[in-house]
Amino acid sequence: MSGGGTTLGPAVHRMMAEELDRFCRAALAATGADEQTVDAATRAMMHGSRLGVDSHGVRLLDHYVRALSGGRVNRSPDLRFVNRGGAVATLDAEDAHGALAAYRGMEEAMRLARSSGIGAVAIRNTSHFGPAGAFALAAAEAGMIGLVMCNSDAFVRLHEGAMRFHGTNPIACAVPVPGERAWLFDMATSAIPYNRVQLYKSLGRKLPPGTASRGDGEDTEDAGEVEMLAPLGGAFGFKGAGLAGLAEIFSAVLSGMRLSFEIAPMGGPDFSTPRGLGAFVMALRPDSFVDEETFADGMRRYLAALRSSPARAGGKVMAPGDREWAEADRRAVEGIPVDPDTLAAFGRLAERFGIELPGT
Repeated sequence: MSGGGTTLGPAVHRMMAEELDRFCRAALAATGADEQTVDAATRAMMHGSRLGVDSHGVRLLDHYVRALSGGRVNRSPDLRFVNRGGAVATLDAEDAHGALAAYRGMEEAMRLARSSGIGAVAIRNTSHFGPAGAFALAAAEAGMIGLVMCNSDAFVRLHEGAMRFHGTNPIACAVPVPGERAWLFDMATSAIPYNRVQLYKSLGRKLPPGTASRGDGEDTEDAGEVEMLAPLGGAFGFKGAGLAGLAEIFSAVLSGMRLSFEIAPMGGPDFSTPRGLGAFVMALRPDSFVDEETFADGMRRYLAALRSSPARAGGKVMAPGDREWAEADRRAVEGIPVDPDTLAAFGRLAERFGIELPGT
């Protein structure tokens, strides 16, 4: 469900964020989704599109409309905390949109952290939530460290495996940096996220070597041949598979939800039955561990040393989030690129619901 961004290239249209935000809200509202669902789903998608995580940006709108219209995702969920104790809680999302469940879970984790220094929430009966970094960033923007994980339907083979076992099972962490934008780490535990495969297929681009496989587990660079993804790490893919397992345990086992290989495929054909994903969010208040100035000084010294460290020939050293924040600044001026398949989907949605296309 998450991963780094990509440069889409010339075969795209550019649209301003405000217009895309308006269009997403109008399309989601037209399905009958309630205001909290519309707001959370749009907020998460726009995080992806603004920061250059295009695989988890507005290209998800068509899928979300289908899931909401078909009944897979509850259009008016009653999210309830079914277990609270100390600094932990369990949220039953009642098959809500995953972004709504994750934002609500992080709000509770932050509430717990304000009094206990740490707050953790297991989320059950949720769905695809998009860019994991969006929910970790919500904590960092409140001055806390945010950690987010989820599982998803199996599409990633094990190291040297030849069957789909884990989901792309992202892990994201955001850390506040006084006077700067957050240190933001957001990764899929697969070599690439599946939505990146779909994006490259739309753009007619070859996949990077060693990132995806055919049904027999053998590598392919043709997005149209992909039957499964490789775990992160290439020749050392056991590390990526282990991280995927970590996300699986925290997300699915801890919440009592289905394991990745038990979840119905994201792409259907059934869009009426909830899929039962799990997620996990945590917030930590830094000043519960060390005084505020010591923490701030440590982050400043760490990032200053990282960014000034020598780079190899032709390279550039960046901290997690540097590329995304720079891309966000560019896109605020130049607009957000929209790939051809997504543009075509926008046209269908505009015609179906009688809403104005963005940029018109």
